[in-house]
Amino acid sequence: MYIKRKIENTILNISSTFPVLMLTGPRQSGKTTLLNRLSEADRKYVTLDDPADRLFARNEPTAFLERYSPPVIIDEIQYAPELFSYIKMYVDQHKNNGDFWLTGSQMFHMMKNVSESLAGRVGIINLFGLSNNEITGTLFDQYTTEKDELLKRIHIAKPMTLPDVFERIFKGGMPRLYEQPNVNQEDYYSSYTQTYLSRDIRELTQVADELAFYKFLCIAAARTGSMVNYDTLAKEAEISAPTAKQWLSVLISSGIVVLIVPYHNNALKRVVKSPRMYFLDTGLAAHLTKWSSSEVLESGAMAGKFFETYVVSEIYKSFVNVGKIPPLYYYRDSNTKEIDLIIWQDGSLYPIEIKKSSNPVGATKNFSVLNPVTDETNFDELSKHLKMNIGTGNVICLTNNLRPIDSKNWTVPVWLI
Repeated sequence: MYIKRKIENTILNISSTFPVLMLTGPRQSGKTTLLNRLSEADRKYVTLDDPADRLFARNEPTAFLERYSPPVIIDEIQYAPELFSYIKMYVDQHKNNGDFWLTGSQMFHMMKNVSESLAGRVGIINLFGLSNNEITGTLFDQYTTEKDELLKRIHIAKPMTLPDVFERIFKGGMPRLYEQPNVNQEDYYSSYTQTYLSRDIRELTQVADELAFYKFLCIAAARTGSMVNYDTLAKEAEISAPTAKQWLSVLISSGIVVLIVPYHNNALKRVVKSPRMYFLDTGLAAHLTKWSSSEVLESGAMAGKFFETYVVSEIYKSFVNVGKIPPLYYYRDSNTKEIDLIIWQDGSLYPIEIKKSSNPVGATKNFSVLNPVTDETNFDELSKHLKMNIGTGNVICLTNNLRPIDSKNWTVPVWLI
């Protein structure tokens, strides 16, 4: 069973604009299935997962491109970086948009080759696991806090109960778990982790100790939704702080985690500088932190962090799926006042609080910390472009309906994102 992806139009638009399309993302996020679904009848396909074709591509790149001439899908291109310069020569000669569709599960060393060889010739798209509205078939655009758009969604979205939400969080977004419902989830994530460690990590990053990296991966999962502290990560994983920083960058490059940076503005004082880390697949995070069921997770100590991680990852993917860089930030100051998420676009800040509650009280109390950015007296001539408006705020929670809190803020059911 194929699940339609929101990113399909983005891929076709990029393919019509650039000679080379690069689709990246974590292993098993559906890259190959998606491109094969969108490809024309005459588009060839080859995967460099195949050792014979990998050797062919690396040793005889010219002959390889003659055998697999465009239009072509080349899967797992990172295994043969020698191809990039030959692809460049081909597209410079033929100048046909959409000739090469490339996929890569890892970006560790690949982007250096892409930027050097294919600058101006390649459109790069990231694909992550399924979003909730892909699973339900609603295919919403990027998330917005504006009530008019949310009111449109309320008539289309499928309502979810608390057990429904945590079942989705526990299961995660890997396509295979939904396309083949009989797959054992525990076995799937165990195999996924082993493959990630034995292939991507060993072959592409030369991590010397896979067991130490696995321990670090589990520790990172236990800290999803928290501010990054390299010293603490290093101490718990029994590695050096520079190694912790390097290994976290590996997880980011793999599409396993994303960092949300704090919002800074000259008018705001004492703002923290550390980013927050979120796993993009809550099912993988639940597996790594040894939760045995959605019911146990929902009642456990990490329920709030997993709920927040789920909301952030859904909103993050909603922007990526329409080809946009997610304009997401968070706020925390030295007085520990926090705003879980801020969407910054079009000269406005849209504050979002995330609560695992059906009736959160006082959730918008910290939104007022952003008020100084609206006062023009806080900016001189050189910094007046930093003056912002404050847009509609949301409290995303387990409420069963979309309701106003006051004239500027609304409570939003989590199933509307």
